[in-house]
Amino acid sequence: MDGTSKKKIAIVCDWLVNIGGAERVVYELHNLFPDAPIYTSQYDPERLSGFNEADIRTGWLNKLPKALKKFMPVLRAWYFSHLDLSDYDVVISATGAEAKSVKTGDSTIHIAYIHSPTHYYWIRYDEYLSSPGFPKGLNWLAYLGLKFLVNPMRRWDFRAAQKPDYLIANSTHIQAMIKKYYKRDSIVIFPPVEVDRFKLPSNPPLRAGFVAAGRQTPYKRIDLAVAACTQLNVPLVVIGNGPDHRKLERMAGRSVIFLSNVNDSEMVAHFQSATALIFPTNIEDFGVTGVEAMAAGTPVIAYRKGGPLDYVVPGKTGLFFDKQNVKSLIKTIESFDPSRFNNEKIAEAAQQFSVKEFRRHILDFVRDNDII
Repeated sequence: MDGTSKKKIAIVCDWLVNIGGAERVVYELHNLFPDAPIYTSQYDPERLSGFNEADIRTGWLNKLPKALKKFMPVLRAWYFSHLDLSDYDVVISATGAEAKSVKTGDSTIHIAYIHSPTHYYWIRYDEYLSSPGFPKGLNWLAYLGLKFLVNPMRRWDFRAAQKPDYLIANSTHIQAMIKKYYKRDSIVIFPPVEVDRFKLPSNPPLRAGFVAAGRQTPYKRIDLAVAACTQLNVPLVVIGNGPDHRKLERMAGRSVIFLSNVNDSEMVAHFQSATALIFPTNIEDFGVTGVEAMAAGTPVIAYRKGGPLDYVVPGKTGLFFDKQNVKSLIKTIESFDPSRFNNEKIAEAAQQFSVKEFRRHILDFVRDNDII
């Protein structure tokens, strides 16, 4: 099943420079509508080989250093708001930043798949202000920019969010955030997760110890998992790297192991052999990692906020901890009994977030609304 249509369709996204959940959405939209060109601000073909056959169209922003892509909101705002796609019948933007602001014609239908209201203006403004992420010595510049430009850019972002005809949220949490910040209704279509890649083998490995995975940045709160497992002296494998890596290593006890360079097949093996995934992120938009663990039959211990509310069912697919501190997480880990969970049923629950389901819901949406 595909999205073959006689209508002229374009896909728009903020950037394509690294593979992640947002890029997977664009990739699946491309698979549904392979003839649609993809407009974006920056593109790195070496890191996204799956797009080699796609018609990727960039502009002058692509000539700037890719390392600056997340620090150029004003330039991206100008770029996308001047990108005229009025010749298209349908525009589908997949965006958590500026791509939703593209120009469309009176007869163009614009659908925006919203990963989140723009983080650095709304949900995570305080986090960006305290830790902008610029190279050493330049954080003050980012701080001043965020401080003095946030109000006019919030107004710009709000106006941009009024442009699309339809908004799709990637979780019920983001649906609520769209209503809060953009004052608009939306429907929820969960993002595509490669659940089949984590499918349990016929002879599954023995499960021993907890796992935590993801980029080691402050808002991911992997420090909670490290501190809790260190205090309890229970095994934890921490997968990934990032600016907090050395800090995490310093605070870890002997029961904690760090793996910085893990390939895809090794990641699958770790998820399949874990007792549970500890997912302490500070209000995740959706949280693909949690669903990937579930696809491996692994229960998820998550903070009771954000995206995990859509897939962690206490006592069935995982457990929640209620306060984002070590004490609360330790209490939940101590109450966790792996024998009460059915690994096969957890893996089955992950199927509702599959690539197949994402494609089906997108096609149902455009057909039910007579868009294609």
